[in-house]
Amino acid sequence: MNNKQKAYLQMHIAVFLFGFTAILGKLITLKEIALVWNRLWIAVLGLLFIPGVIRGIQHIPAKKRWTFAGIGVIVALHWITFYGSIKIGNSASITLACFATTTLFTSFLEPLITKSKIKPIEVLIGAFVILGIVLLSGVGEYYYKAIAVGLLSALLAALFSVLNKKHIIGFNSISISVIELAAGFLFISLIMPFSSNYFPQENWLPQGTDWPWILTLGLLCTSLAYVLALSSLKELSAFVSNLSINLEPVYGILLAIVILGEAEDLNVDFFLGTSIILLAVILHPILNRLDNQRRKKKGIT
Repeated sequence: MNNKQKAYLQMHIAVFLFGFTAILGKLITLKEIALVWNRLWIAVLGLLFIPGVIRGIQHIPAKKRWTFAGIGVIVALHWITFYGSIKIGNSASITLACFATTTLFTSFLEPLITKSKIKPIEVLIGAFVILGIVLLSGVGEYYYKAIAVGLLSALLAALFSVLNKKHIIGFNSISISVIELAAGFLFISLIMPFSSNYFPQENWLPQGTDWPWILTLGLLCTSLAYVLALSSLKELSAFVSNLSINLEPVYGILLAIVILGEAEDLNVDFFLGTSIILLAVILHPILNRLDNQRRKKKGIT
């Protein structure tokens, strides 16, 4: 196996593990805030064992550390709403379909934050995603709240992704992850007394069979998956990486259908709307690449 083939394998294992997080979110009995709190401390401990992480943190200026800590709070809120959507709708598939709209939110947030131009191709993709959301809403009123929270989660995912892209250049990616995840853990720890009044958690620590699932979520689906994804980037182009990562909701929905048997609870509107969203997500990097090549030939910046 050459380096390129190894990188492809690493990336797809990482994406598969990322896609499995929704399944674990449904299997773990902890409520969303307690679930994320435990995922964060476990993931941080896992990443601290990677050589050079502490040294990398020391090389990041104090002002930037605060910036990444702020992004970490957004990451924590994204995960809380992600698992909150799963718990509300009792469906990993619904949440993953909503998560696929991250591409839509990114296409509009990135120009606002990085001061770049909105590309026509992004608007076209966005229109397809919106059509998919409209069809997705046909699953019934029972899922409306889960869809709303799921879309908020996708918006937060797009926000922290764009902010990371803006500030991460020149720094150790894994060290930044430790700062962000640790900040998210501290944020939830600080708001525990207040959040418990509005969102009571039955248990803050895993009970019984929750332990193997939460350890799998924190160590394999967070720490290991992140390291594999970063390692693969040394050999893969940004285009291939984006295309692979966009397959995460595809893997996740297929896993939810096979493992959790969720297909029985979903109707034709769900599958049609989700298919449109996923098709738009998969085509997005392909059309973007073709558009960039066309603009380059015409000398358009």
